[in-house]
Amino acid sequence: MAAPVPPHSRRTLFGRLSLPERNYVADALRTETVGGILLLVAAVTALIWANTFGSGYASVSRFHFGPESLGLNLSVAHWAADGLLAVFFFVAGVELKRELVAGELRDPRAAALPVAAALCGMAVPAVVYALTAVLGGGSTAGWAVPTATDIAFALAVLAVIGTSLPAALRAFLLTLAVVDDLFAILIIAVFFTEGIDFLALGGAFAGLVVFYVLLRTGVRGWYVYVPLALVIWGLMYNSGVHATIAGVAMGLMLRCTRREGEAHSPGEHIEHLVRPLSAGLAVPLFALFSAGVTLKGDALAGVFTRPETLGVVLGLVVGKTIGIFGGTWLVARFTKAELNKELAWADVFAVATLAGIGFTVSLLIGELAFAGDEDMINEVKAAVLLGSLIAAVLSGVLLRLRVRRYRALYEAEERDEDESGVPDVYEQDDPQYHLRMVAIYERKAAEHRRLAELAGAASNKPDSPA
Repeated sequence: MAAPVPPHSRRTLFGRLSLPERNYVADALRTETVGGILLLVAAVTALIWANTFGSGYASVSRFHFGPESLGLNLSVAHWAADGLLAVFFFVAGVELKRELVAGELRDPRAAALPVAAALCGMAVPAVVYALTAVLGGGSTAGWAVPTATDIAFALAVLAVIGTSLPAALRAFLLTLAVVDDLFAILIIAVFFTEGIDFLALGGAFAGLVVFYVLLRTGVRGWYVYVPLALVIWGLMYNSGVHATIAGVAMGLMLRCTRREGEAHSPGEHIEHLVRPLSAGLAVPLFALFSAGVTLKGDALAGVFTRPETLGVVLGLVVGKTIGIFGGTWLVARFTKAELNKELAWADVFAVATLAGIGFTVSLLIGELAFAGDEDMINEVKAAVLLGSLIAAVLSGVLLRLRVRRYRALYEAEERDEDESGVPDVYEQDDPQYHLRMVAIYERKAAEHRRLAELAGAASNKPDSPA
């Protein structure tokens, strides 16, 4: 029989974040939440537009512009998917680099949780889709569609239902989404690249080498990097490899470690500048020209009768939940880690259900998986929207059941009674914090003594009530 693990040596799952990590997560999620609201608005606008003025929506989406001589005469929808999403994947690349060198993924033991949860959260939906498709006699081409979590959409749902998740669960969602994006990028690069133009690909790699050298030699100025990035993107697009890979590659090249005297690393600084552009413009515009699903006829009813679309819905709602919850449980089981005593496994299950919201990357993969079949693409998009809606409703119900607990934990994490700008939970070992609290309580005690003396003087007056 194995010897029991001493309590002090056990790791805590979803334990308190370090102060720098807490501040980074809070800032990142604040931007993503605003972006998520815009994403919801864009998706609803696309649905209304496509189902009321469908011909106008189609004509705008299919309108072509761009230099034909450079192979970049693309439709509006194509520019949104290949161009604007490159910005989204650039931010994903910077996030991944930061997590690997300075965040949760730097420590292999800490990285085990989000990596295992993300892997299981992608593998199980793919298996659910494949089984559904095979048993129903459908196409397995869309196996990757339900594998991606949309962090912005998930945070928008949290904002709508008013649930203040504890910092550790919010950080888990963000890190999970970062790892999720990494594997989604690999899926796109490996499984959705057909013919390759090696000359253009070589040019893209040469551009990336120049990009890297300029970064490492300390060259600064957006007027240098933005034109170079556009050239790299154009070459990557013409190579046959999905153009968003260029964005990821450039993001991974940024330095995300701080040097002496730096308040922020170059990667963190650039991410801070570009993230609002990604969350507030690039992704909502992609949603506007990608989420325009025609719901006429049996588009929605057919979701539950076609094996491909049913597989997408089950993959997002069932596969994601089982995969992420199961991956987390396996980490706890085999690493002897303990769940944070302030949380319950029901909380993990609710967050796993929330991660079943797939949108941006799921829509992109759906277009790539069924390229050339407009009817199937429309039905798969309807399945992504419906599956995400079901996951949002289920997670909303589960999270609301614990909302009082979450708010209490969140308020305790954010309490700053000494008004130092740092939450009190991070100052318990700082003598100055306790001295500040002593001064605060002494001032309060003096004020209460003064009020007591006034009350006593008033009660001793002859005409005071008995």
